[in-house]
Amino acid sequence: MKRSQIILFAVFLVITALIYMALSANKKEYNKELKEEDTIVYVPVRQVKNKIASLTLTSYGQILPNSEVIVSVEVQGKLEKGALTLKPGVNFRKGQILYRVNNEEAFYALSARKSTLSNILLNALPDLELDFPSERNKWVNFLNALKPDSRMPELPTINSAKERGFLISRNFFAEYYNIMSQEARMEKYMYAAPFNGTVIAVYAEPGSIANPGGQIAKIAKTGDFEVKVPISMEDLELYKDNSIANFNDASGKFVATGKIIRISDVINQQTQSADVYYSIKANDGEQIYNGMYVNVSINKEAVKTTMTLPRVAVKNGKVNILENDQVNSQEIVIVGSIPDSVFVTGLRDGQQVLLEPLEKTDNKVTYKGISR
Repeated sequence: MKRSQIILFAVFLVITALIYMALSANKKEYNKELKEEDTIVYVPVRQVKNKIASLTLTSYGQILPNSEVIVSVEVQGKLEKGALTLKPGVNFRKGQILYRVNNEEAFYALSARKSTLSNILLNALPDLELDFPSERNKWVNFLNALKPDSRMPELPTINSAKERGFLISRNFFAEYYNIMSQEARMEKYMYAAPFNGTVIAVYAEPGSIANPGGQIAKIAKTGDFEVKVPISMEDLELYKDNSIANFNDASGKFVATGKIIRISDVINQQTQSADVYYSIKANDGEQIYNGMYVNVSINKEAVKTTMTLPRVAVKNGKVNILENDQVNSQEIVIVGSIPDSVFVTGLRDGQQVLLEPLEKTDNKVTYKGISR
């Protein structure tokens, strides 16, 4: 190969390498820009500017059942269906059998024990008739009433210490009370509903093996509800003075009334609010449900320093705050409302509040606020 050709080939390689390096650098820079762009999320925010307003005192709360029970088994065995199929949302009446545990083995063991007691008494009857002839009939009647498929008959009255001592020597009382204990345990093989209610959750299905302490279902009493309402300490006395409250649903419709039944002694340190519990009774023609959120208002006005936010910005008594390019939740107290907005306390001037809810946040994402 000629020298000139070698030089031209070398120059070509150098130029090709330089072009490749330049394209690679541009591609990396482009990918970096895309990556940085992908990690930035813009969210609508409003800067907090607290203002003094005169408004009717309003808060919020969630309807909860007065009685909520975790149904558990106390014995071991195969779980069987009760009077109805336990499924979430199923209604039941007080006294209905919600579940059974197969008691066949326990029944045979109890029957065998009753047979043993019958044998003890049968062997003791000749001596009882000889030493206590006046007491014979009551023990014969007791023996005749002692049947495997019937409850234990009531123990006859013991009229003398000598008669008691004789029966103790035959181990009669120990066997009698052991049987009574087993009969009491037999009642635990089924569970009767303690009230009219609804099944909230089911943890075990018929056919599974139940163990002592195992959870079967969660049930709640229907028609008997209460509402837990966070009230700021500065307004607590006003709510106490006006113990009757009105309840509106999310659309603002007046659905129920109630009154204070108790006030918690524990204070939320962040919001300086106390939990006030109201009874609640639905208005005629209205329906309230377990878990339903309601707004609570009393016929009283107060002058307060508040921030106005869209109703959708508040969820479960919390708002999202944008700080240092990250989103964090903060508890607030709702003190008033209008159809599409709420008045809240607990925010500092200058904070940036998200105006729309976020399904989830990611620490790897940079959040930028857009003021509205």
